[in-house]
Amino acid sequence: MYPKALPEGGDEPPVRSRLQSTPPEPASAHLVRRTVEACLVATDAAGAAAEGIATGSNSLLNTIRQRERELDTFDMEIDSGVTSVITQVTEAEARELLACMKFMIGLERIGDLLLSFANSAQSVSSRLDPQDTRELTQMATLLEKMLADVGTAFAERDAKRAIEVLRTDAEMDRLRNLIFLRHIENPEGVSHHASLQVIFMTQSLERAGDHAKNLAEEVCHVVSGRSVRHLLMAYDKPIEQMFLDWLRKRDEKH
Repeated sequence: MYPKALPEGGDEPPVRSRLQSTPPEPASAHLVRRTVEACLVATDAAGAAAEGIATGSNSLLNTIRQRERELDTFDMEIDSGVTSVITQVTEAEARELLACMKFMIGLERIGDLLLSFANSAQSVSSRLDPQDTRELTQMATLLEKMLADVGTAFAERDAKRAIEVLRTDAEMDRLRNLIFLRHIENPEGVSHHASLQVIFMTQSLERAGDHAKNLAEEVCHVVSGRSVRHLLMAYDKPIEQMFLDWLRKRDEKH
């Protein structure tokens, strides 16, 4: 088989003409991709919170403000895009687009909570007790992983990875309880530094984790077509166990 003849002059066709032959990305696929990109921004913000509190770096904590603005921009873009195309797509694509809107609502709130965390962290600076620093770093690191996993789960329609996010939220709650016990109940009567700010930071991370958990539930809904919460009302089982049971039954049918 002979190679195609080149145009006169022996040069390849201009790059622009070759690129124009690429079919445009469908609007629904574009919005899904942009939602996954927003997950990456939120993941980076959580990573900056973890490293910023661990090292006491105000410059890292300052980057969270810019990422929060980026998430606001994503939110407006997705909201506008979904509104304009949702009546022109299939039922399955419409479900994806509604998931994109729910994702952006959650991610935008996570951005707000991480900014609140950063503001409190900067106000206490180096006055945190080492144990508080360690456990807040753990919480922020867990949140970073939850957001990374939920973004991948949505991009790859990976329900099992979404289930891992639901399980990780329990560890977030455990760390919150440890910090609250130390600063609010304080059974040993020990004097702690910056207790009010520590409680605010803990609440911000714990609530951000709840939003990440909600996003994982939304991935399960996109994959299965059923609401995990509706399943929870029907069966007295832990939420992740119910969905794993559903996955097993589905796999047995195929």
